Amino acid sequence: MNLTPEEKEVGKENYYDAIGENRRDFLKKVSAASAVSGGGLGAMYFDYSTVAKPVRVGVIGTGDEGSVLIGAVNPSYVQVVAIADIRPYNIHRAFHGDHASPAANAARPGLITKYQWKNETEARKHVKVYKDDYHDLLNDPDVEAVIIALPLHLHAKVAVEAMMKDKHVLTEKLMAKTVAQCKVMSRVAAEQNLHLATGHQRHYSVLYDNAVNLIRWGVLGEIHHIRAQWHRGNLPGRDSWQQPIPGGEIPFNSPDGKRVDKIAGKINSLRSRLAKLNENSDPLQVALYTKQLAQWEAWDKDQFVDPTKYGYREFEMPKGHKRSAMEELCRWRLWDRTGGGLMAELGSHQLDAAGIFVNALREDKDGKKVHPLTVHATGGRHLFGHDRDVDDHVYCMFEFPGPGYEKRFDVGYRDPIMGIGNDSENGVDSYAENPNKKIVVSYSSINGNGFGGYGEIVMGTKGTLVLEKEKDLLMYQGSNTTTRVGVKDSDSGPTMDTQASGEAGPVAKAAETGPVSRGYTEEIEHWAYCIRNPDPENVPRCRPEVALGDAVIALTTNVAIKAANSGKGGFIEFKDEWYDINSDETSDGSDITAARQQLSSG
Repeated sequence: MNLTPEEKEVGKENYYDAIGENRRDFLKKVSAASAVSGGGLGAMYFDYSTVAKPVRVGVIGTGDEGSVLIGAVNPSYVQVVAIADIRPYNIHRAFHGDHASPAANAARPGLITKYQWKNETEARKHVKVYKDDYHDLLNDPDVEAVIIALPLHLHAKVAVEAMMKDKHVLTEKLMAKTVAQCKVMSRVAAEQNLHLATGHQRHYSVLYDNAVNLIRWGVLGEIHHIRAQWHRGNLPGRDSWQQPIPGGEIPFNSPDGKRVDKIAGKINSLRSRLAKLNENSDPLQVALYTKQLAQWEAWDKDQFVDPTKYGYREFEMPKGHKRSAMEELCRWRLWDRTGGGLMAELGSHQLDAAGIFVNALREDKDGKKVHPLTVHATGGRHLFGHDRDVDDHVYCMFEFPGPGYEKRFDVGYRDPIMGIGNDSENGVDSYAENPNKKIVVSYSSINGNGFGGYGEIVMGTKGTLVLEKEKDLLMYQGSNTTTRVGVKDSDSGPTMDTQASGEAGPVAKAAETGPVSRGYTEEIEHWAYCIRNPDPENVPRCRPEVALGDAVIALTTNVAIKAANSGKGGFIEFKDEWYDINSDETSDGSDITAARQQLSSG
C-alpha cells in the first residue's frame, strides 16, 4: 500500500489508528468475499486479474515440493498437461496425493483431486507422463511453461534448457547451486524474453504483506533487530531429510551390519491391518489403509530405478563410509554435490523475509531489494556422523543498512554547509550519513531441538511483530511480551492479517473458511498472469534480480561457515557486484563462463 505523507503522519500520531480506514475497508471486503484462504484472494490483494485461458504447464520433479506445487495450482490459471519424474513413488503421489497424514494430504491432494477426475486412467488422458527423460517434456509443443522442483544441483541446467526451448519457468528455491548459475539463468531469461520466477512464496503471502504495511506505517517505531529461526527436532534415526531407501540399507553405524528395509516393513504392516478388517469396519479406515498401501507399494518400486542413468553417483565418505547412488537420489539435501544445506533449504526463506521487512523501510519504492552489508556465521555437524555432508547447526548474524545509513545526492547537487555531494555527470554518489543506523538480523537453524519452530520476530522501539510458521501474525505494544494488541470489529485498531491475534476481527472470521494461504497458489497464479499478459510492467514478484539476491545471501553464508570451520574466520563483507546480473563477480568463486558452457552443453 502506497501511503501519502498525510497518512504517514496519522500513523505516527496514533498507534491504534495506524492502519487506517482504507485498509480496514479492504480487509472487510475480502472477508465478505470469503477469500482469505484462496479463491481469488491473490487476484484481489495483489491486483492481477484472471486469465482468458489457463497456461499449459509441465511439472518436472513431482516429489515432496513438486507435489506441494501441484496441490497449489488454480485450474483457472494453470492446466497441468505433463509431468516428468524418474521415481514411481513421485508419479503416484502426483496423481493420487500424499496419504501419509491429513496434513500431508492437505498440502499434496494430487492431480485427480485438483482437477476432479474420476481416477488415474481419466487423469492420464489429460496429463502425459515422462518417466525416463524430462527432455521429452521440454520438446512437447503442448507445454508452454514448466515448474521445476528437482534437487538443487539440477535447477539451473533444466531451467536453461527449458528457456532455450522457449518455455517460461518457475523453479523452486534456491534459484541455483552457485551464484554463477543464477546469473546465467537470469541472462538467458532476458535474452529469450521469458518469465523466470523462483519459489520464494513469502512474496505472495498476505500475512507477510500485512507485516510490511505495519512496518511502513511506523507502528513498530524504529527497527534495529530482526530475529529469525528454523528449529527442528531431527535426531539420528528420525531425520525428516533421511527418508527410507527403496530396497533397504545397512543403517549408518549399525551394530550388527544387517540390512533394514523400512518400506517393506510398512507394506507388510498395512497388509496385516487390512486383513484384520471386515464388512463391519469403518469404510473410511479401509479406504485410508488402501490408499496408504498403494502409496508405499509405489515407493517400493523405486528400487528398480537405476539412479546412475540420471547422473547420480556412488561415493565414499571419510573413514570409508560408502553411500549409494540411490541414497544420493533420495537424500539429495544431505550432500554438498546435490544440495545446499540448511541455508539453501531453510535459511534462504527467512533471510528473504528479513530482506522484505528491511526493504519496507526504504524511501524509494523502486522494486529493488536491500542487500546485507556483512555476515558473520558459523556452524557444524554436531549431531550426525558421516551419513551426510551438510551441517546440522548454523548460526548467522547479518548487518543490513537501515533508514539513515546512507544519504544520496542527485547529479550536480552539493550541500552548501557540509560541502558534500555529487559533482559527477554520470550518476548518483552516496555516502554513509550514519554508519550506526543498521538493522541486525540474527538467524539460527538447528536440528535436535524444535523449540520455537520457525518464524521471524521484528523488534521496534514501539512494538514487536511475531510471525509464526507462515500462519500467524501477532503484535505486542512496546516491550510488553504478554499482552497482544487486541482486534475488534468495532475499534479502529490495526486488523492484523488473515489470522488476527486477540479477539476475532473481520479477517480472522474469514479465515475460518480454510487454512491461511502460504503464497504458493498466488505465486503460480501471478506467474501465469504475467505469461498471458506480456506487458513490461507485468513481472513476477520474485523475478531474477530478487531471487539472485536471496541466493547470494544463502550461498555466501555457506562460504562464511566453511571458512569458520577451517579456522579462517566466518566474516564476509558483501559486494554490490555479486548482486549484479551483468557482472561476472561471484561470492562463491563460481565462474560465469564455465557455468554458461556447462549449462548450454545439454
